[in-house]
Amino acid sequence: MTRRANIGNILRMSTPPSVSKPGEVLSPAVATFRLVLTLAQELRGLMDARLQESGLTTQQAALLTVIEVKGSPPTMTEAARALGMSHQNVKQLAVVLERKGFLEIVPDELDARSKRMETTRKHRKFWAKRDPDDHAVVAQWLSGLSEVEQETLARLLAKALTGARTARGRGAGEAAGIEQ
Repeated sequence: MTRRANIGNILRMSTPPSVSKPGEVLSPAVATFRLVLTLAQELRGLMDARLQESGLTTQQAALLTVIEVKGSPPTMTEAARALGMSHQNVKQLAVVLERKGFLEIVPDELDARSKRMETTRKHRKFWAKRDPDDHAVVAQWLSGLSEVEQETLARLLAKALTGARTARGRGAGEAAGIEQ
């Protein structure tokens, strides 16, 4: 009996990870792009699995993190910008999180049409209990890198994120090098 190779993978996941076809030479930018996407999907899947028992998703946790990091309650538009997603997507996440008791959606004091999001006591208690274990597991996931490498990677990814956000601000066509 012969075994057929699995040829259905879009991104080949061999060891070490390959993001190109055999013989294909990628520019460093394209190889980095593909690896970052692959890593992001892998980490999101791992975190979704960790959060599944609690009924949360990685995207919901990311929204809650943005609200906490902002300091003052952000508008949905501000949160959408920070997460690189649409206002509608943030609103859908926020409505679910409000129903679960993790945040409150409140009108802006200066513009009632604008909605702000505030985390709740339930949210703070939930994450205070979870964070130490979650942080330790994330450290395990990245244990293939030394602490210095992790710091360097974080600095480089922050720099790349700034570049991507700058490109997004110019518009998709211009950012892609397309004449408008």
